[in-house]
Amino acid sequence: MGDKAHAHPGAAGGAPAAGRPSAVRNVVLVGPGGSGKTTLVEALALTAGAVNRAGRVEDGTAVSDYDEIERRRQRSVQLSLVPVAWDGCKVNLLDTPGYADFVGELRAGLRAADAALFVVSAAQDAGSVAATTRAAWEECAMVGMPRAIVVTHLDTARTSYREMNRICAETFGGEDPDAVLPLYLPVLGPEAADGHAPLTGLTGLLSRRILDYSSGERVELPPAPGQEETLRSARERLLEGIIAESEDESLMDRYLGGEDIGVATLTDDLERAVARGSFHPVLTAAPAAEGARQGVGTVELLELVTRGFPTPLERTPPLLTTPSGEPRPAPVCDPEGPLVAEVVKTASDPYVGRVSLVRVFSGTLRPDDPVHLCGHGLDAAGRAPRPGHGAEIRVGALTSPFGRRQHPLDRCVAGDLACVARLGEAETGDTLSAVGDPVLIEPWATPDPLLPLAVRAHGRADEDKLSQGLARLVAEDPTLRLEQNPDTGQVVLWCLGEAHQEVALERLRGHYGVQVDAEPHRVPLRETFAGRATGRGRHVKQSGGHGQFAICEIEVEPLPPGSGVEFVDKVVGGSVPRQFVPSVEKGVRAQAARGLAAGFPLVDVRVTLLDGKAHSVDSSDAAFQTAGALALREAASDVRIQLLEPVYEVSVLVPDDYVGPVMSDLSGRRGRVVGTEQSPGGRTLVRAEVPEAEVGRYAVDLRSLSHGTGRFDRAYARHEAMPPQVADRVRAETADGAPGA
Repeated sequence: MGDKAHAHPGAAGGAPAAGRPSAVRNVVLVGPGGSGKTTLVEALALTAGAVNRAGRVEDGTAVSDYDEIERRRQRSVQLSLVPVAWDGCKVNLLDTPGYADFVGELRAGLRAADAALFVVSAAQDAGSVAATTRAAWEECAMVGMPRAIVVTHLDTARTSYREMNRICAETFGGEDPDAVLPLYLPVLGPEAADGHAPLTGLTGLLSRRILDYSSGERVELPPAPGQEETLRSARERLLEGIIAESEDESLMDRYLGGEDIGVATLTDDLERAVARGSFHPVLTAAPAAEGARQGVGTVELLELVTRGFPTPLERTPPLLTTPSGEPRPAPVCDPEGPLVAEVVKTASDPYVGRVSLVRVFSGTLRPDDPVHLCGHGLDAAGRAPRPGHGAEIRVGALTSPFGRRQHPLDRCVAGDLACVARLGEAETGDTLSAVGDPVLIEPWATPDPLLPLAVRAHGRADEDKLSQGLARLVAEDPTLRLEQNPDTGQVVLWCLGEAHQEVALERLRGHYGVQVDAEPHRVPLRETFAGRATGRGRHVKQSGGHGQFAICEIEVEPLPPGSGVEFVDKVVGGSVPRQFVPSVEKGVRAQAARGLAAGFPLVDVRVTLLDGKAHSVDSSDAAFQTAGALALREAASDVRIQLLEPVYEVSVLVPDDYVGPVMSDLSGRRGRVVGTEQSPGGRTLVRAEVPEAEVGRYAVDLRSLSHGTGRFDRAYARHEAMPPQVADRVRAETADGAPGA
């Protein structure tokens, strides 16, 4: 930030090491897909001398987008770490996906980082900043994380740096737009016929010098004639913003009195304000031209990161508890302290196996060290920790990732990040602590996945591999939820969106070798009697030898919702022998479970056994079971069978501008709006009751309806009668062999 030139430190492709927390900077890049985060990471790696070519390491492997799925999709779908060295510091650049479906990767990056670079595109965000970016900014503000803004694509036709600064100030400044101000003004080259004007340099507002990159190297020049007025106006506003954040209360009086405040004093105050998270500078950057060694603005960004962003020593540590939930003192970022580390991401490598990205908050992690593994996850029944949790394991090899390559490390000190191969049964969000002193780090919040994906193995050979592959997927990605639906028998993977679903399927097929098919998600419907009915079950067969004889008469009547199936014995005179009454009940319940009209379970009825007949030789348990089932089917033929569908309580939080469209859309889904509540930040909470069949794709539809600004929760309320026309359609689909609802 002092506008000084830097040489390239270190050889290309090297693995920077950190021996102390004060020499570490953990920075997460946040922004929508297409804003240029990955390109910016590559440009910073080139400027820092970590690579010889933009996007390449010395063996030709890409710094990012090296995953096969990412290459195929041409966008990031997972968190990636690119460490570089600059000015005596190790800078861990955490590149996050920009698409909303992969917000879990973003949350992991925020947990691992101590500061954030918000990347906005002048071409993409000319009207407004993406909703996901604003949401991430608010999350960072809640925890006081220092932030800066980087404007990209400024060399695109019909873009305006002044307009982007206005948008950034309004979006990110909130009630204090003077806390979001540019440090540099762009210098554009001659405009081409298509309106494209290349970004050739920057003008430092503090130094009042042009930083020219047109030659491929950074050169300082005096400001161009005619630029003084624009420079003076922008500089005055920046100085007032910096001085307003200064801890020196006399500085404003000196400035207003006409004193020329030194650049060194202003730079020191700026760096302190950035580190506190009270001032958010705006910078601009562009990738290096072909053959150039530096991208425009990359030196300034690395200066900001190393001199303005805080060290891990300044981070507020996460909360700790014992495995039983008792509070523990917060960890201290001390390499000599007790070990406290967290698995912020797990991934499967086809050659190495499971690889865990670990952030060390206290102590030092070394290869072959024994550690205690503790996790929040429970087994499928929700009763006990998953296997391998609450156990002592041994740390494998430590490495620093760089593209596909992994550079060995002899240790990872407090504040740093490292990859660990084959870390037992560790999952994303698990805690590593010292043996004999187990602790648990409070988990970070993740959105509830609400888009269902029903899957089944393609063939018998894939059935065993499917369960293993799904378990590994869920262990790696906490925004996935696995459910074995007992009502429909389907295996359901709950995801955040369609892209999330597609990537999950690709990983199952590509990473784990499981041939898997997706099938329509079935809603667990029920059946019930609309009125009272009677039925007679007669099962009499004589085919020589021992025959079958059982006759029973029943009455069926509806019960209130939630009553299940109630069986009552009112037989008098022993017409049905006592030993066969349970047989009749067993047959009735078996038929109720199979359904009557459309194959869905029968509920909320009372079945009363009134009379029957038996034979002293030919009656049996099996015969009366069959008679009970036949009696129930006959009763169903004389009365209308209602289909019951699950209804959910849905809570939708949207900006006030979208309340009308959301309420209209919910009504179109057969929903009943039951109320609205005002929420902070110009939002409204809409509460409604909606059939589950109508909200299967609501996660996708709400995102489209609210332009990514809305979110919703849902909770099961009850089953209620389905409208006749909808029920008729479901019966027709069931008769045709298609899954109902």
